[in-house]
Amino acid sequence: MNDIQYLVRSLGIGATYRGYRYLVMAVSLCLEDEDYLLGISKLLYPKIAELCHTSAGSVERDLRTVVNVCWERGNKGLLQEISPCPLSGRPTTGEFVDILTCHLR
Repeated sequence: MNDIQYLVRSLGIGATYRGYRYLVMAVSLCLEDEDYLLGISKLLYPKIAELCHTSAGSVERDLRTVVNVCWERGNKGLLQEISPCPLSGRPTTGEFVDILTCHLR
């Protein structure tokens, strides 16, 4: 868990965002079971929503926000460095979670 938190903070995403907690959970769940990466909307968001007592829509929105924060004001260089393929534009939330999961595996 500490590795995930360190990586997320290194990307410029602070714990002041609700999406920070959701992103740490998302990567943690994907490290345990890669099937979550196959069903981001159908499996991952609902699971995080259940654990955090919120809606899947809220999880999706807050994760999108932290991806934007990283891309616009965060450490885009680090994200480009850890990505297995070149990023020509802002990654989707699913791609972002996949990049972090793949890097930490």
